[in-house]
Amino acid sequence: MTKHELKSSPFNLAVIAAGLGFFVDAFDLFLFSIYRIPSLTELGLTGNELKVEGEKLLSIQMAGMMVGGILTGIIGDKRGRVAVLFGSILLYSVANMANAYVEDTTSYAVIRFLAGVGLAGELGAGITLVSESMTIERRGYGTILVATMGAMGAVCAGLAGDLLYWRDAFLYAGIAGMLLLVLRIRSLETSMYRKSIQMESVSHGSFTYLFSDQKRILRYLGCILMGVPIWYTVGVLITLTPELAKSGNIDYWKLTTAFTLFQLGITSGDLTSGVISQLAKTRKKTMLSFMSLAILSTAWVFYGFHTGSTSYLPCFMMGLGCGYLSVFVTTIAEHFGTNLRVLVTSTVTNFMRGSVTLLIPLHLWLENYMSLWWSLVVTGILVWVVAIISTIALRETYGRDLDFVE
Repeated sequence: MTKHELKSSPFNLAVIAAGLGFFVDAFDLFLFSIYRIPSLTELGLTGNELKVEGEKLLSIQMAGMMVGGILTGIIGDKRGRVAVLFGSILLYSVANMANAYVEDTTSYAVIRFLAGVGLAGELGAGITLVSESMTIERRGYGTILVATMGAMGAVCAGLAGDLLYWRDAFLYAGIAGMLLLVLRIRSLETSMYRKSIQMESVSHGSFTYLFSDQKRILRYLGCILMGVPIWYTVGVLITLTPELAKSGNIDYWKLTTAFTLFQLGITSGDLTSGVISQLAKTRKKTMLSFMSLAILSTAWVFYGFHTGSTSYLPCFMMGLGCGYLSVFVTTIAEHFGTNLRVLVTSTVTNFMRGSVTLLIPLHLWLENYMSLWWSLVVTGILVWVVAIISTIALRETYGRDLDFVE
C-alpha cells in the first residue's frame, strides 16, 4: 500500500464508523451489568439468587463473546473486515431487541449468549480496519478515538440505568445497532487486506497456523493476559460492589454511580494514554504506567470497603488506570500480520472479556474459604501480576509497519 492510500487524519469514515460501532458495542455489552438486579428482580428472583443467577448470566454472555470472537476472527481474515461487521451488528441488534421481552431466566440466558456472539465481532474488526487504513505515525490517534467513543458508550449505559426502564433500554440498544448497520454499508475494505488475500501461499484466519509457532503462541497469550485486569475490574469488581457494600454495612452505595464514574475514568484514560503513547513513542511504557495507577486505585477501593469509609472517587481513578485499553488494542493489531490480524484482535479482545467466565468461578471457589472481600483481593493480585509480566515480556510495537504477513 502506498503512502497516499493511507489516511493521516483520524476523522475519516473508517474511524468514525468503527468508533460508533464500539460505542454501541460497549453500551449494549454493559446493559446487563447495569440492569442485573432490577431485571432479575422483576423476573421473580430475590436475595442471594440475584447474585448467583446474575453471575451465571454474565458468564453465559461472555462465553458467547468467546465463541463469537473465534467465528468472527476467522471470517474477518478469510472474507474481509467489513463483511464480519454486518453479521455481528445484525445479530446483537436483534438479540437486544428480543431481550426487551424476556419472561424467564432461560430465555434471558439464550439471548445473552447470542448477543455476546454478535458483540464479539465489532471491536476486533473495527480496530483492524482503522489500523490498516491509517499511516504508521497517525494510526494511534485513530484507535484512541475508537476506544474513547467505546468508553463513552459504556458511560451512557451507566446513565441509562438511572433514566430508562430496563426493557426499554435493551430495545433502544437494538434499534441503535440497526441504525449503525446503515452507516457501515459505506465502509470500504482496506487495500492492505486486498493485497494479502491475493497471496495464495499464505494461510488466512487459521487457528492451526496461529498455533504452529511457539513464539507466536506466547505472543498471543501475552496479549490476552495483559488485558484481563480491565475485565476483572469492570466485569467482576465493579459489578459486585453492591455486595461488597452490603457486607460492609454501607447503605448509600449505588452501582450506577460507581459504574458511570469508572467508565468516565476509562474514557479519560483512553484519551490520555493514547496521546501519551504517541508523543512518547512507546506503547509498552505507557501501559505499564497506567497499570500501576490502576493497581494503586484498586487497592484504594478495597481499603475503602474494608474500613467502611469508601467513596466513589477511587472508582474513577481505577477507571483512569484501566484506560490503557486504547493502547492495548493498538498493540494487539501491531503484533500480528495481515493474514491473522482480525482473528487475533477479535479473539484476544473477546478472550480478555470472556476471562470473566473463569474469574467468577475462581472467586466463588475462594469464597468457600474466605470472605467475598478476600476472594476478590486474591483474584485481583493474580490477574495483575500475570498482566505486568506479560506486558514486560512483549516487544515494543510503536512505529511498526503493518503491511506484512505471518
